[in-house]
Amino acid sequence: MDHESHDTRPPGFWRSRFGLGWLVLAGVAGWFLWQEHRAHLFGALPFLLLLACPLMHLFMHHGHHRHHGGGSRGDGSGSAGPGAAPGRREDSR
Repeated sequence: MDHESHDTRPPGFWRSRFGLGWLVLAGVAGWFLWQEHRAHLFGALPFLLLLACPLMHLFMHHGHHRHHGGGSRGDGSGSAGPGAAPGRREDSR
């Protein structure tokens, strides 16, 4: 039995000579950029961490306002409060 592959498609761009040449060129350029600008990047790192704090605050609190009860307080379909267990309502007697 012959198990030869009859796939005649040309190789993808990144497997071609041109694509591999671009990968090598990008790697060399990235190495030189890293070597020359490393001090600038490390100098800006504390400021980037400070900038990340308000961004995380905005994105992390995005989902907090979705699961509050849909009804008003008088009809009994509202949420029981932040400390109540799901499915239970506190009795106000």
